Amino acid sequence: MLTVQLTPAIATVIFVLACLSGYQYRRVWKAEGPRWQLWIFGVFTAAALLFLAFTPLQTGT
Repeated sequence: MLTVQLTPAIATVIFVLACLSGYQYRRVWKAEGPRWQLWIFGVFTAAALLFLAFTPLQTGT
């Protein structure tokens, strides 16, 4: 069985990208920008955070 584990550095990069994407989502939403941008930023943010929530981190051994 294949198990996916994230290193702390990769998890941090994914988290930072999710935060930046969430910030862009909020900026487009407040400016009442195009709906397609809301979908792109929103789906990416949700997917990244769900991926982080359900993927275990590597532990130092």
